[in-house]
Amino acid sequence: MQKGQRAFEHDETVGAALARMTRAFGEAGLDSAAWDARILLQGLLGIDGTALLTKPEQPIGSAADRIADAVQRRLAHEPVSRILGVRSFYGREFIVTPDVLDPRPDTETVVELALEIIKSAGLNDKAVRIADIGTGSGILIATLLAELPLASGVATDVSAAALEVAKRNAERLGVASRANFVATRGLAGCGGAFDLIVSNPPYIPSGEIPGLGPEVREYDPMLALDGGSDGLDVYREIAQEAACTGIAKRLVIEIGAGQVIDVEAVFRSSGWSLVTTKRDLGGHVRAVALEIHL
Repeated sequence: MQKGQRAFEHDETVGAALARMTRAFGEAGLDSAAWDARILLQGLLGIDGTALLTKPEQPIGSAADRIADAVQRRLAHEPVSRILGVRSFYGREFIVTPDVLDPRPDTETVVELALEIIKSAGLNDKAVRIADIGTGSGILIATLLAELPLASGVATDVSAAALEVAKRNAERLGVASRANFVATRGLAGCGGAFDLIVSNPPYIPSGEIPGLGPEVREYDPMLALDGGSDGLDVYREIAQEAACTGIAKRLVIEIGAGQVIDVEAVFRSSGWSLVTTKRDLGGHVRAVALEIHL
């Protein structure tokens, strides 16, 4: 425990532990102190929110040391999802390790837009083939395959460690038999055509990374953050590769806030046309859908 903080005791109640955690996080200036404390305690005790609120008199028991360790890690700005090793995304729970980007709620816009595009093309009840470039934890491919029972897919990443996490998540969701995981850049070596490509590429300009919050800068893999000098390097790769090989006619991709004009220009120069966009809860254009006519 930090200096001046009393250790958690086995006979300490859930309610008391929650209050102490909330106070410690608030005093440290963490923006979501109450939420962090609640989610951490639920995860560490293996209980849901209802039990947390209705049984505050229960002792924390043998979880005392785990709680103390988790508090110290959160005070060091380690994200809650990384402390617990899981992240909720689109109503499902995914494994998160230091090898992958911590999934953000904003990325759900990519899933939503991809499903809209598939439906508008009349493919939602067809055996569509989806490619996920730079899959990371596998949240995009695994979620889309879970939402589309007839679909199959290929997920690629340059990180073999990330691909292992993606495989585990696909297995957890029961979709691993419909997905192939390939260690490659882009879609190199992945034969055949796809009905849709999805991606959440690194899009932060290199010079902006030192100014990111410690939750991101210190804990997300640099490979998943750094998009080059202007943040658009991987967009250029995807636009050119997909256009040259003719492997897909539709693409849904995540972008950074304020990047829509630049990203559209990158894809337009390779023959792609913007179809539509989707905004995140903050009002920023977060996902774009594009198509190409070859």
